[in-house]
Amino acid sequence: MRNHLWLLLALSVISGRAQTFRVTIAHPLDSTVLDGRLLLMLSNNNAHEPRYQINDAAGTQMVFGIDVEGWGPGHSMLVDMHAFGYPIERLKDVPAGDYYVQALLHKYETFHLKNGHTVKLPMDRGEGQHWNIAPGNIYSKPLKIHFDPARSGEIALSIDQVIPVIPEPQDTRYIKHIKIQSKLLTEFWGRPMYIGAHVLLPEGFDTHPNVKYPLAIFHGHFPSDFDGFRTVPPDEHLPPDSSARFRITGYNKIVQQEAYSFYQQWTGAGFPRVLAIEIAHANPYYDDSYAVNSENLGPYGDAITYELIPEIERRFRGIGQGWARFTYGGSTGGWEALAVQVLYPDEYNGCYASCPDPIDFHHYMTIDLYNNKNAYYVESDYKKTPRPGSRDYLGHVSATIKDMNQRELALGTRSRSGDQFDIWEAVFSPSDQDGYPKRIFDKYTGVIDPEVASYWKEHFDLTHIIQRDWPKIGDKLKGKIHIYVGDMDSYYLNNAVYTAEEALKKLQGPVCGCEVDYGDRAEHCWNGDHAHPNYISRLRYHQMYIRKWAEEVRSRAPKGADLRSWRY
Repeated sequence: MRNHLWLLLALSVISGRAQTFRVTIAHPLDSTVLDGRLLLMLSNNNAHEPRYQINDAAGTQMVFGIDVEGWGPGHSMLVDMHAFGYPIERLKDVPAGDYYVQALLHKYETFHLKNGHTVKLPMDRGEGQHWNIAPGNIYSKPLKIHFDPARSGEIALSIDQVIPVIPEPQDTRYIKHIKIQSKLLTEFWGRPMYIGAHVLLPEGFDTHPNVKYPLAIFHGHFPSDFDGFRTVPPDEHLPPDSSARFRITGYNKIVQQEAYSFYQQWTGAGFPRVLAIEIAHANPYYDDSYAVNSENLGPYGDAITYELIPEIERRFRGIGQGWARFTYGGSTGGWEALAVQVLYPDEYNGCYASCPDPIDFHHYMTIDLYNNKNAYYVESDYKKTPRPGSRDYLGHVSATIKDMNQRELALGTRSRSGDQFDIWEAVFSPSDQDGYPKRIFDKYTGVIDPEVASYWKEHFDLTHIIQRDWPKIGDKLKGKIHIYVGDMDSYYLNNAVYTAEEALKKLQGPVCGCEVDYGDRAEHCWNGDHAHPNYISRLRYHQMYIRKWAEEVRSRAPKGADLRSWRY
């Protein structure tokens, strides 16, 4: 039986002025106790449901949130005028007008962690940690209302919608899927935890049963399936879409054409025969784990490196040795590609890190975590200059650091928004006394915690770690590091690469032999291709880096390594 919830929005008046905005929700008839984040959204348009219009762009609509804990039958929830919101901070400041209103409960579950803490978090349910499409979340249909915080009123909404389950991807001739229960992660989280991968088999896999293959590991955000591989030509009847980011129309057909072209190359003569995988490691904090061991997320680095990858190689005839594995990816995936190469130098033989998330925390986007006191504003006695958070290729700013964090705070407290700054905090920080990640800076004021910054430096500042550990790992890393970024990266990620490049150049005993390259006026996520525009090259990660590695490995493979059988 579908849960049927009723949401009542009421304005109560004291001395002729509205003081509270009440959201009263009757509990379902069953005995379920609910935890989560209750979100109230208002939109001035009906182009899409309000839940799809909350973002960092100028056209974002409004969201206000409260934590719900132990919500049982017979009780109701209250959202008042002081509920925290984005981009307007409080409901009382919303301009009077006509709006489409919608409510959604992002459900949390309870985890009893190995470290003794109990936390409540939104487990990923196959959607890649997106609250607005997470299966099992309950929400209301949008309703048009007139809202005026200076007047009283009452509106009733029915929250009777449940987001459906997302089907698992199906195996095909070329693409297979693997999911394993991780012993390491299950022990940490106190419940069964799974990791997996989408595996692209090489052409001739079945007709060459004695061949063992290298492993190409693509890191990045949650993959619903192996991305960018299409065995049929583009759909001739596909209505062209419009890409505001790339300022072109018909980008959806370009995406299909590039995916089909990759299939033609993959199955054609001369392409290196490797296993290519995209890892699925969504977790209670984000759509992936950053592929490292973390005090808050658990030992994802070890689980991927020592549990998942060996199992993939066992099932699909991988060579199964560090010299025959390499990593690549962009943005989050770029950081991960470099991180696992540095932290597991014997297990991987090359990384291609495009537009990586901050690899030097002197440039945490536009924040210097070691020398700045506030993440949101430039230090000054008499003025507040906001730090920019995103821009276009001409430098026009579209959001500030504070904007981006205010949205996250409205969506979830205690690093539970499922978004960018919160996952950095969840991965890089130590645990706080309540079991949740310790804040690198106050989410409301922006004040930086220097003790947490010191922890970040020693554990996850990749530039610092490379410099610090070079005497021990230099011989294992020389020639393996490749970093690419546009010099107008949308999130200022090029700044950290500049300082990383200077540090890499100074490494001695041995010399690093690293590659660092920049794209002129290129936005996020430039990947080293000087011949094509970013909207094309971003679709060619697999064919670019697999070919590049297949040539470079000749100089880095151990004596006697098999470099021929998989080049049929």
